[in-house]
Amino acid sequence: SCSNHAFGYFNAYDAIAHDEAIDFVLHLGDYIYEYGATGWGAETALSLNRAHTPINEIVSLQDYRERHAQYKADPDSQRMHAAKPLLLVWDDHESTNNPWVGGAQNHQPADEGRWIDRRDNAIRAYYEWMPIREPSVGAERKNFWRRYQFGNLATLVTLESRHTGRSEQIDYGDFLGRIQSLDDAEAFKRDVLGAPDRTMISPAMEAFLSSELRRSKAQGVQWRLIGNAIPMAKTPVPDLASMGITMPDRQAAPLGISADLVWKGRWNLPLYPDTWDGYAWAREQFYSLCKQCDVSDLLVLTGDSHSFWANQLTAEDGQSMGLELGTAGISSPGDFIDEGFDRLTAKRIDEVFAQHAPDIRWTSNLHQGYVRLILTPSEGRADYVAMSTVESRQYSTDIIRSEYINRNGSSLQFA
Repeated sequence: SCSNHAFGYFNAYDAIAHDEAIDFVLHLGDYIYEYGATGWGAETALSLNRAHTPINEIVSLQDYRERHAQYKADPDSQRMHAAKPLLLVWDDHESTNNPWVGGAQNHQPADEGRWIDRRDNAIRAYYEWMPIREPSVGAERKNFWRRYQFGNLATLVTLESRHTGRSEQIDYGDFLGRIQSLDDAEAFKRDVLGAPDRTMISPAMEAFLSSELRRSKAQGVQWRLIGNAIPMAKTPVPDLASMGITMPDRQAAPLGISADLVWKGRWNLPLYPDTWDGYAWAREQFYSLCKQCDVSDLLVLTGDSHSFWANQLTAEDGQSMGLELGTAGISSPGDFIDEGFDRLTAKRIDEVFAQHAPDIRWTSNLHQGYVRLILTPSEGRADYVAMSTVESRQYSTDIIRSEYINRNGSSLQFA
């Protein structure tokens, strides 16, 4: 997930190409980034001669084609594609940052034209350049959900959560002055983030998912995997300020997350309103659909966050719905590091998140890399493989953590 050409070398792709334990690669989105040569990551790109081409933010069909061509020309990308088959989920940056069905945070119609035209340009170029089949006759390209069957070992269903069912994201900035107490915060989470008109996936996607989960159960398949672009577990922010964690200089925080952390932590709000946390009702609907299929043993495989995660998934009624494995970025930096926190403080933030949030078993935003998942009929193992650097082609890898996965009745648990 999250392979940003500007932020460094795709060493993880090279490592994957040479990893004999890997049979195939599941890329969980942000395969390309839309920013121009002076956008996010420009300083690193300049030092490594990895500036984006074309130099502008990509909008036209030709722009998207040229950006895909640049990424495909990367030697580490070429090695991985030559060595391993790819299964794919797109996220937001294949089009632009934080899209929803009617627009996107990083799309300005006055300067960049109609959103639907830009979206269709991005999707067309994606199908042209990525190793996927065109949809069947009469189907729309944007309906990019799939089912992959691995004998009786595993069913993998990939979700489309950007262009077919998603409501517009909530902007925390609109509520900075309107939450003045914990009661206000609880009402905000319930009535705004959790509003029942805020959807994530389309009815057609839901019907497909239901059909495939029922078929998987009926066939006695051992594992049910969900290819999911964005974090699903609940990730409330702890009160970092009360723990003595000093926030970095605001000027060193290009994404604006660090300043928001104080406010979010004060009110125990979710880390990112763009993830399933910002669509709490939709997440419960997803879990309800799975329960109706007699499925509560999901193994959700997630990208987007530039961090490693080992999460438990719990519905509002307390039922365990399975586990979530989140991968760090191929090159994109962890958000706390990118915001200007030193590594020691960023590690401490990871630790207090895991202590604070019941769903989070472990997380790390310190590394780039990938998760190597090995499944047998009876158990699973997830190795979190970190790169020593993405700013030099001379690198080493390290398994910084392994999680073992066992069955616990009708659900899953970490061993």
